[in-house]
Amino acid sequence: MKWMEELTGLNSVFMAVLFSFTFQGASCEMVVSPAGHTVVNTLAGSNVTLAVSVSGAPDPVVTWMKENVPVGTWIINSNSPPDIAIYSKDVLRIEKNGSLSFINVPLNFAGNYTVELTKSGLVKASTTFTLKIFENIQTVNLSSQPDVAKEGTERLTLNYSMLQGIVEQQIWYFNGRELKNNLHYLVEERSLVILRPNRSDTGRYTVLLTNPFSNMTAHKDVTVYYGPDEPIIVAQPAKPFHVAGDSLSLSCQAEGLPQPTVKWNFSGDFFSDPLKGVLSLTNVMTSQGGVYTCSLLNMLTEERREKAVTVNIYERPLGSPMCSVLSVNNVKLQYLCSWMGGTPQAQLSFPGLSNTSSGAGNFSLTVTASANLNKKTVTCLADHPIEQNKCNITTSSPLEFIPAMRTTVDLDGKIVVTIHCISEASPKAVVSWFSGSEAVTSGTVYQISSNTTQLKIRDYNISNFLLQNYTCTCRNPLGSQMGQIQLQGPSISDSSLFPNKDGTVITLTWEVPPTSVVTGFDIQMKGPDILNKNGNDTHFKGSSNGYRTIQQKPGSARSTDIFVLDPNLTYRFRVIPKARLTNGKPSEVHGIGPGEGLSGPAIAGIAAGIPCSILFLLLLGGLSYLIVYCNKKKSHQTRYPVSRAVEKTIASQQDITPHKLAAGLKSLPDYNRLQQTVSERSVALPTFVPPPPVRVATTV
Repeated sequence: MKWMEELTGLNSVFMAVLFSFTFQGASCEMVVSPAGHTVVNTLAGSNVTLAVSVSGAPDPVVTWMKENVPVGTWIINSNSPPDIAIYSKDVLRIEKNGSLSFINVPLNFAGNYTVELTKSGLVKASTTFTLKIFENIQTVNLSSQPDVAKEGTERLTLNYSMLQGIVEQQIWYFNGRELKNNLHYLVEERSLVILRPNRSDTGRYTVLLTNPFSNMTAHKDVTVYYGPDEPIIVAQPAKPFHVAGDSLSLSCQAEGLPQPTVKWNFSGDFFSDPLKGVLSLTNVMTSQGGVYTCSLLNMLTEERREKAVTVNIYERPLGSPMCSVLSVNNVKLQYLCSWMGGTPQAQLSFPGLSNTSSGAGNFSLTVTASANLNKKTVTCLADHPIEQNKCNITTSSPLEFIPAMRTTVDLDGKIVVTIHCISEASPKAVVSWFSGSEAVTSGTVYQISSNTTQLKIRDYNISNFLLQNYTCTCRNPLGSQMGQIQLQGPSISDSSLFPNKDGTVITLTWEVPPTSVVTGFDIQMKGPDILNKNGNDTHFKGSSNGYRTIQQKPGSARSTDIFVLDPNLTYRFRVIPKARLTNGKPSEVHGIGPGEGLSGPAIAGIAAGIPCSILFLLLLGGLSYLIVYCNKKKSHQTRYPVSRAVEKTIASQQDITPHKLAAGLKSLPDYNRLQQTVSERSVALPTFVPPPPVRVATTV
């Protein structure tokens, strides 16, 4: 039977093929190829298939990707449904032969699609499709940006818009001539750009939009407005200047679309143009001399153009002349004189310095500095046809000055000592700085201000500030003055303590020497803990037998208040000056409280006063003894009758004589002792001029 033989032969071939696939599978090759066009055009909302032909291996895995992102996977001939991306389930279908179908395809599914075949042990196969989705083009309109086309702008853009549609190609025309990209035209997506439009770009523009399923054209007439162009001003009669009483006219014209309007402006006053830009000036005065400005305005584009003309009529310069002097290389003096404005400009000169040099409006003269110019007043003469005027300038060398300093701490924790040296001088003095004998320049440690009057010294260590004297020299071409400052470490020159009437609050004040480098102060106390405002102990704890810091003050502080103190207890306070981490000598110790004894100066005063008091008491005792002794002597004297006149004299003297003579004063003469004999006198008679003799009666 022939058919049995044929069947046996087919079985042999099948077994050979099966054997070949089993033992030589690596030599098989899968093939996937497009079954149609690789670029597929379609309308949005229609059905379309990306058809493929698969061969080379049974039941491969088919994977479709859009822009390398998987959208669907299936094993051919599998009983399981294809695995479609969730956002594509309503649109995509994988056919039994591996093709990809789109149902009512939306616009956003356009793009590049790649299909890949994979099977274990075989080389992967793939092919790519491009799906273009279009809409029919409908209702195209053209618009321009800006709305009004102006000559001279950067660009004019024509944009098209449409009701719907996908454009594959756009072609632009100007007055029927197709436009290409060049230096003047630039075709962009959905627009035509005209670079630097000009008046020759006025005309009709057309755009043609096409795709495989439709095409549409749109037109727009564009007018490029221009001007005003450069104005042309003509003056009649043409003269270099005019004299008061003359008459003249000024005309101003310029091209533009639309024709520009003209206005004249003089000193803020505007004159309209009833006669096509002509301004007539009759019987002019000096106040009408100056700049006349022609202003042309394009009312549509709002472009404005101005041009000015100067009408020369003699007038006096403004204000008064101004004089000044500058230093040139710290060797020469530059005298300056200016008198601006006026027509013509004033002629300026310094006759006291030169008889040959002069200038107009703004004049300078440089001379070599000399001693005879110091404190000399120089006059600038200003000569104008209408008026002569002058101004004076006096030069002087730097005056004596005292350097000033202050101390701060910068953000890096460095001590910053700032020294100021300013001296009055004309011209202004330039300051140079020295540390010892070496010149100071700006760097890491030293910084000199732009006007050279200030030197800043930065360092962490206070000892580095105290090694040198700092010298500043203020110099101008006429001389110099030098100031010197020796910095000293942190110190306090004076301090005081002022309690309130209740003894519960004290104010501690102190002074710092002017050259002392101080960045802060520690306020220290010895005694019981101070109280807070509520009467409780403060947070400052420590032994009452030693000093402890209770406050810290910045370097600018000169006083502090301390509260609340117990008036029944004794406290002692002092101030420690600091230069960053370096402490200076403490201030005088100030105490307050009932147990506070005499201060050191008071004890020293008492110690010095005790010997003086003893000496005073001895002198007072000796004087008292002498007075008693003299009184006893007088009680033993022989008395003689005296006249009533003498008695009155003695009585009156006794009335005015104090009972106890003040130390150091001489007593009045004792007239009774004058009657004693020589033997009765214990001392020599004082020099005395007796009164005139008086006749008296003697009683026996």
